[in-house]
Amino acid sequence: MQNDQQAPPRAQHTEVSTAYLQQLDEERESAMRTASHPGSAVGGADDALHDRLEALVQQDTGEMAALMIDLAEHPETAFAEHRSARAIVDVLAAHGVEAQLGVHGLDTAIRAEIRGTGGEREDAPTLAILAEYDALPGVGHGCGHNVIAVMGLGAFLALTALAAEDPSAVPGRVVFLGTPAEEGHTGKEYMAREGAFEGLDAAVMVHPYGYDLADQTWLGRRTLTVEYHGHTAHASAQPYMGRNALDAASLMYQGIGLMRQQTPPTDRIHAVIREGGERASVIPDHARLDLYVRSQRPETLKDLSRRVEEVARGAAMMAGVGLTIRWDEHPPSLPVRTNEALTGRWVLAQRRRGRDPLPFGVVSPSLAASTDFGNVSYRVPGIHPVIRISPPEVALHTREFAAWAVSEDARAAAADGAYGLAATVLDALHDPQLARAVAEEFAAAGGPIDVPSYFD
Repeated sequence: MQNDQQAPPRAQHTEVSTAYLQQLDEERESAMRTASHPGSAVGGADDALHDRLEALVQQDTGEMAALMIDLAEHPETAFAEHRSARAIVDVLAAHGVEAQLGVHGLDTAIRAEIRGTGGEREDAPTLAILAEYDALPGVGHGCGHNVIAVMGLGAFLALTALAAEDPSAVPGRVVFLGTPAEEGHTGKEYMAREGAFEGLDAAVMVHPYGYDLADQTWLGRRTLTVEYHGHTAHASAQPYMGRNALDAASLMYQGIGLMRQQTPPTDRIHAVIREGGERASVIPDHARLDLYVRSQRPETLKDLSRRVEEVARGAAMMAGVGLTIRWDEHPPSLPVRTNEALTGRWVLAQRRRGRDPLPFGVVSPSLAASTDFGNVSYRVPGIHPVIRISPPEVALHTREFAAWAVSEDARAAAADGAYGLAATVLDALHDPQLARAVAEEFAAAGGPIDVPSYFD
């Protein structure tokens, strides 16, 4: 006999409006028509050296493209980038560079150095070029770290070749640092606590994106786990004998939602209730929330952290339950502090390659994520520009972006980014006025902070 009973209709989600994104697009397109980065008022290395450097970058483009694709075809996630790190070390060895693998406390971290001759400059600075190579679970290189790896490596190899031709062409020390575990973690902070950035005068890296931007907002990020501990009871017969942990979790979730109205527009709080009971007939005695807390400056991140914790404690008091608060399973990420003196040289190098990086603010600061390079930028001067490998509508952390990370556009960006990093380093090595401007700007911005104890 046929069952005529039909399944209940399934509720449909409401349509997601794209009106705000369209508004941001219109504002950005309008700004792009007139926006121009001022470049650099400080000098650098001479044109002949830049000509030679550019030729050396071009010389390795085929090898770098092959490595970029190889990394994409064999993605490895945070702290497990063994094959990827070995592939990078093998390329360094093929170019006569001895590298350390498994350094600064991480099995998949890499360090290599070259030292030219400073001539009469005893104060020649030491600069680091950083590379990432971890992938996303299930998405692969949807953040383009395979491109980051070859931009950093290509820059370092070009400077290595230049120093081999003429040691005085690289008047100082250049360090290559392979930095694992950026995705969802803070590999650079672990390395920093093991001395990776001691003795450096600056650090540079570049990230693929849908635009060429000299500077973009990167938010600081902390993680928080809150657990509420109540008392079970029969939810019908004796509910008054219980203390409901799920009530506290719900109150906290609502509390941070209401708090958002009184936070700066670029602050972000994301939360999920991971646990909240198993049966509706039992008062839950345990509930858990996991949260991300993000803000645009270290000071505002510290303030937002305090306010979120106060909401957590207030919810416990209202529900009459106990709580456990655990901050930062992995070290927090600070926002990126960009050094404009270095950024100006990056812009000029990119213009030489036919790109024109946009100044800060053209792309809305509301379109912001986080990176552990922020922790580096509060220890030493640094830059973290972005370079276009895809159309602007392709989002990071997607399979679509992973496809663009092996495209012809990515190959072009790999060469342009490698030259830009190498040229910026070369300029800082050659021009004492630029080196002083970099250091003075960093000092004026507040100088280094003690990252491990900042949120204590």
